[in-house]
Amino acid sequence: MASGDRIRILIADDSAVMRSLLRAVVSSDAGLEVAGTAADGQAALGAIETLRPDLVLLDVEMPVMDGLVTLRKLRAQGHRMPVIMCSSLTQRGAKVTIEALASGASDYVAKPAGQSGREAAMQTLTQDLIPKIQALTSQPQPALPGAARIPLLAPMAPFKAQPVLSIPTALAIGVSTGGPAALDILLPGLPANFPLPVLIVQHMPELFTKLFAERLNGRCALQVREAVEGEPVRAGSMYIAKGNWHMEVLSGARIGLPPTLHLSQGPPENHCRPAADVLFRSAAAVYGAGVLAVVLTGMGTDGMLGARFIREHGGSVLAQDQASSAVWGMPGAVANAGLAHKVLPLNAIAAEILRLASRAQTETRELRESVA
Repeated sequence: MASGDRIRILIADDSAVMRSLLRAVVSSDAGLEVAGTAADGQAALGAIETLRPDLVLLDVEMPVMDGLVTLRKLRAQGHRMPVIMCSSLTQRGAKVTIEALASGASDYVAKPAGQSGREAAMQTLTQDLIPKIQALTSQPQPALPGAARIPLLAPMAPFKAQPVLSIPTALAIGVSTGGPAALDILLPGLPANFPLPVLIVQHMPELFTKLFAERLNGRCALQVREAVEGEPVRAGSMYIAKGNWHMEVLSGARIGLPPTLHLSQGPPENHCRPAADVLFRSAAAVYGAGVLAVVLTGMGTDGMLGARFIREHGGSVLAQDQASSAVWGMPGAVANAGLAHKVLPLNAIAAEILRLASRAQTETRELRESVA
């Protein structure tokens, strides 16, 4: 997109009230303009072909063709512009939104609910939507199915990989915008005999995280579940931080007992709760040099300070590369700070995790053989 051009947005929603509200929000920013509107998914696909918008605001629930089907057809037809889903905060709305995010939607916004009037609803929606539009349209999109590339940092100097010397005993992952699609690729790549516990912070509301864990559980060889207070952390299980709750790891109550999960509603960090920094710090305190941290796509810098803490304790850090990230904010901050041992494309990260984890299995086997 040429510098100075206004960002052209297509609004697709079956509610005339919501279309009017979205139009007002978009028009409130001088850098944006409404390219057109559509009342259902089929009309939206036709409008995309003729109007070629820079970004689409797509309602989850519409007649004729709903948002999820529309999104999948849009991606199948080769359109790579960012798509922001507009979701009601209901169980059904959350479930469809998660499916959309895993199918190539760039982000989502919640439709205003319980507001005192139009002005209050517009203010709430503006605060949430405008920064996402600006971030998701700040750079041209790559030829990458279902993803938008928006580097929020300057490109880093040529990266020099650092050797990983420690043996991992726990895997901690931090991810935000673009995360559901990224995790949908990464996590199914870990086999049923994976020897480490997997702790995941995905920035997501409380209504979404349980449904997200259930969806991943159906796609992964390992068991995936939303974190529960006091739950033992065991190898071969994946734990998703509960929305609006920080997730920490605590040492076992006594020697021989596994670490446990602790959920808290302490102050947000990096404007996030849960925050990857909170998880990373606690994991380093418990597992020391055994922490293998992975920072994936996401806006902001959450995970950078936690990655530094992990490095100070001898642990290892991997970061997703710029080309495969939906937003190169979180992994870019880690990479540019020199904290990543390796910066890898998304489709190479599972293999690297398995390579490093196999060292832990080899060490355990050799220890058993020496004792025998």
